[in-house]
Amino acid sequence: MAKTYTVRSKGGRISFQFSKRTFLILLLLTAIAFGLFILSLCMGSRFISPVDVLLHIIGQGEGNTFVLNTLRIPRTLLAVLVGAALAVSGLILQGLIRNPLASPDIIGITSGASFGAIMFIVFWMGTVPIAYQSLWAIAGAFAVSCLIYLLSWKKGVKPITLVLMGIGISAIMKACVTFTLVLSDTMTTTKSYIWLTGSLYGSTMKDVTSMVPWIMIILPIVMVLARTMNVKELGDDLATGLGVKVQAKRLFFLLMSVTLAGIAVAFAGGIEFVGLMAPHVARMIIGRSFIALVPASALVGSILVMLADLVARTAFLPLDVPAGVFTAAIGAPFFIYLLYQQRNR
Repeated sequence: MAKTYTVRSKGGRISFQFSKRTFLILLLLTAIAFGLFILSLCMGSRFISPVDVLLHIIGQGEGNTFVLNTLRIPRTLLAVLVGAALAVSGLILQGLIRNPLASPDIIGITSGASFGAIMFIVFWMGTVPIAYQSLWAIAGAFAVSCLIYLLSWKKGVKPITLVLMGIGISAIMKACVTFTLVLSDTMTTTKSYIWLTGSLYGSTMKDVTSMVPWIMIILPIVMVLARTMNVKELGDDLATGLGVKVQAKRLFFLLMSVTLAGIAVAFAGGIEFVGLMAPHVARMIIGRSFIALVPASALVGSILVMLADLVARTAFLPLDVPAGVFTAAIGAPFFIYLLYQQRNR
């Protein structure tokens, strides 16, 4: 039997158990993410050696200060946070809805956040501080999610109804965004389209420090409630029989997913398919334990976004292509593959 490690609070209300294999896989994913982080800081219009990058990180490097501190470190750190947020958001939705095709961009959460942010760009950009764009994106995600939840309600919410309603509302939100941009001036439209595609261009440390608290608060909460999610995946009837308040927990987890997706869209735009791909990749390598899938999915999501952004800003120099182009290029075939796998189920 595989060796397991148990972490338990003093009162026993919070406990985690994971195998040695899981621990080693998480360490490997962390090492891969760190290696890609360093590579991302090295690559650009001018190559900086890994030794110089590491010396700069520990405060011993000289030169390269502007390139690293202003251009590359904030952008790469934001890629890590955005990837983790989208991945865990998708993981929650897939566990909540019990549908492998669920993700924040497919069921409408990302579209709601994009709609809120575009409304800000079109009507208030330049007259209201840019920091409020994040609030508008989160508000849009929450508003659309509440609408989807209410329209899906009939003596409770069935997972399949939630998915179908989300797809429909997502289409409506995208149509509203397109219509708004058609009526806008050329400069606003160009800026909005780049943002909608999903780009980390122009990221600052202020963006990073604004996003960190959301991640540091929500991810531990999700891990603490992981046992509830494991039970919910067995079905609503069995979960209710075991004492789980299904509808209350479903609403709470939905709010966590919405917040993560909304904050990611607020800072990086519409980077799609990360919330779909990362949880599936994590399950392939680590199994189905939700408590292990949270950090694994976050790490895989961070790796995907960092890799997409690295290719986006180096493969076509001097052009800086939005990272969302590459996540969509990988994610769309992956989505078709999942549909093909599910066709006879």
